[in-house]
Amino acid sequence: MKALLLHEPNQWKSMKLEEVEAPDPAVGEVLVEVHAVGLNPVDYKIATNGHPAWTYPHILGLDVAGVVQALGEGVEDLHVGDRVVYHGDLQKKGGYAEYDVTTAHTVSVIPDAVSFEEAAALPTAGYTAYQAIHRKLPLENINTILIHAGAGGVGGFAIQLAKAAGKTVLTTASSKKHDHVRSLGADYAIDYRNEDVGQKVDEITNGRGVDAVIDAVSRENATASLDYLAHLGHIVYIAGKPDFDKVKPFTKVVSYHEIALGAIHQADIESQKDLAVMGDDMLHRVAEGTLWSLLSETIAFEEVPQALERLSERHVQGKIVTKVKA
Repeated sequence: MKALLLHEPNQWKSMKLEEVEAPDPAVGEVLVEVHAVGLNPVDYKIATNGHPAWTYPHILGLDVAGVVQALGEGVEDLHVGDRVVYHGDLQKKGGYAEYDVTTAHTVSVIPDAVSFEEAAALPTAGYTAYQAIHRKLPLENINTILIHAGAGGVGGFAIQLAKAAGKTVLTTASSKKHDHVRSLGADYAIDYRNEDVGQKVDEITNGRGVDAVIDAVSRENATASLDYLAHLGHIVYIAGKPDFDKVKPFTKVVSYHEIALGAIHQADIESQKDLAVMGDDMLHRVAEGTLWSLLSETIAFEEVPQALERLSERHVQGKIVTKVKA
C-alpha cells in the first residue's frame, strides 16, 4: 500500500508517498480502507521529537474515515463494507496510508448523509470539545462559558456544543474572525489582541465572571483565565494546567478539569468505548444539520506535509482533511 512515511523525528515536512506492507487486523480489530484523514496540530508536534513507542518508518494520522475491509477475530458488531470513522491511538501507526487497523470498539458508523471528509474532520478536535462540554462540566449548574480560541478546531466545536446545550457563550478570537465565531453560535466575541479580556468578561457578566472556561491555548492563558471565573467556577484545560496557586484557598473555590483525549487509549476497554459514543452523537448532529464539521479545505494526499506546515504557522481556520481514496 502507499503511505506517507516518517523516517525519523522532525522529518515530517519531507514525508513522501512510499510503498509499505499493509497491516492485518489482530483480535478485536478491523482493517479499514482509508478514504479521508483529518489533519491536526498534534501530528507535527509529536513528529518533531518522535515518540518512545514508535518504530520507524512511522505513519502519522489520527482522524480516519473509511470502509471496513476485514474483521479480526472476535469482532461481531461491525461488517465488511461499513463506513466508519475513528480516533486512532497516537502510539501506533496511523491513517496517512491506504489501509489502517484500529480497535473495533472505538469506531463509529458514518450515516449516509455524512461524507468521509466531514467525518474525518471530527475526532481529535471534536471529541476533545465533547469531553470538555459533556464529560467534565456540570452543565446543569452552568450558564456562561468562555471558550478561548473559538476560531480553532476545539474552540469551534466547543462553541457549537455549548450553544446547543443552551449556554451563553463568550469566545476569544482576532477581530477578523468574529463573524466566523458568531456564525458558530458565540454570543460575545472578544478581540484578545486589542481588548482586555478580563475587563470584557466583567462587562458582559456584570462583574460576576463566567461559570466555566475552556482553554486550549497554553498554560499561561489558562492561568490568566482563573481571574475570569465566578465563585464555584470551572476551568477545563487542554494545552497545559494553570498555576493553581493563583487562586487562594477558601476564595473562589474553583474546580479544575484536565482533557487529554489520547490517554483514553491506555484506559480500560469500557472507557475506550466512549470514543464511539461521542462519535455517534456528533455524526448524528452533523447528519441532521445541527453541527458543522468545520471542514474548510480538502487536499490531495501528497499535499499533507505542506498543509501540516501551514497548520504549524497557525494561519488555518477550520479543519483540513486529505482525501486518500478518489
